[in-house]
Amino acid sequence: MPTPSASLSPPVSPPPEAALGIYVHWPFCRSKCPYCDFNSHVRKAIDEARWRAALVAELDHFAAAVGQRRVASIFFGGGTPSLMEPMTVAAVINRVAARFALDADAEITLEANPTSVEAKRFRGFRAAGVNRLSLGIQSLRDPALKALGRGHTADEAIAAARLAQATFPRTSFDLIYARPGQSVDGWRVELGEALLLSAGHLSLYQLTLEEGTAYHQMAMEGRLVVPGEEEAADFYALTQELCLAAGLPAYEISNHARPGEESRHNLIYWRYQPYIGIGPGAHGRLPEGGGLSATAQLRSPEEWLQAVEARGHGTATREPLDRQAMAEERLLMGLRLREGVAAADVAAILNQDAAAALEHEGLLRSGRGRLAVTPAGALVLNAVIAALSRIEDDLTVPAVEL
Repeated sequence: MPTPSASLSPPVSPPPEAALGIYVHWPFCRSKCPYCDFNSHVRKAIDEARWRAALVAELDHFAAAVGQRRVASIFFGGGTPSLMEPMTVAAVINRVAARFALDADAEITLEANPTSVEAKRFRGFRAAGVNRLSLGIQSLRDPALKALGRGHTADEAIAAARLAQATFPRTSFDLIYARPGQSVDGWRVELGEALLLSAGHLSLYQLTLEEGTAYHQMAMEGRLVVPGEEEAADFYALTQELCLAAGLPAYEISNHARPGEESRHNLIYWRYQPYIGIGPGAHGRLPEGGGLSATAQLRSPEEWLQAVEARGHGTATREPLDRQAMAEERLLMGLRLREGVAAADVAAILNQDAAAALEHEGLLRSGRGRLAVTPAGALVLNAVIAALSRIEDDLTVPAVEL
């Protein structure tokens, strides 16, 4: 594994503290992938004009709640946002610009699937204002794509990546590794191909069996076997090695980028800065007084839509967070980053003795007033967080849409 530097890297170009991120959730997909536990749904028909009106109405609601704050990023996630009509994307962006102070260089990302039908919409999304496209490729091998329930081939994925790079100033794509039947040597070759195809940012996720998914059920029944912990660690180590050698080091547990190509929107989550979440199941952290308030929208698409039409928003819960809760979330999110988290921001819950022990064991490093996990610590991140926190209750990662 790469040797960690002796001192912590400084944070990479954070957006101003006062700026917001805005997350827009489009909950619909053509089909449900067997590994996916996101709030995504398959519907035969969608009244997009009705949905477009509801999305901008909920934006209006939050604009009234927080005032005309600066917005540094907009992220269309899902689901499959590339199934939206470009005019819907344009309507949301235009409403953000009308109700907030949208930065001239704001990062505006849209997640897309690389099917030929959706790829034809790329130019429409660019004209709407999208300047960063994130492709859900997941694999460059046709048998794996079929097993993962993807609706595209490897050739379609490569063509879509190249079209995206010709259309948008910035692009990224996702891959899943440690898949059933995949070998470390096979991943070495596949990741090498992905690095050649990449334009500066890759999201590389280890397959996890989330409860409630088809894959989890198959594994419980013995019909699906994934690599064990030791082999998964080999996959992770190889991923770090190859990406670092290619000039795309990890700036977050699963995200790799050339300097300057980091996802500014996702950094807002991990740096625990305020953001608004609109759409079914979206979460937010709204600025409130000197702290933050946690919001969650109704998960059911139909319930959310009806609520917005009836009262202007689909908020299910809104809860002010106390100092302890915010410190807890900062720790959970900030330790995902290579730059780590400011020790002062998590002092309210930090177990100093545990921190010293973890540093001695080579799982944690400190310097410049910050704490960060080492590559070895990243492999056991949940255990590190549990040991560092003085909170007795189970820790739950804040729900964010990446």
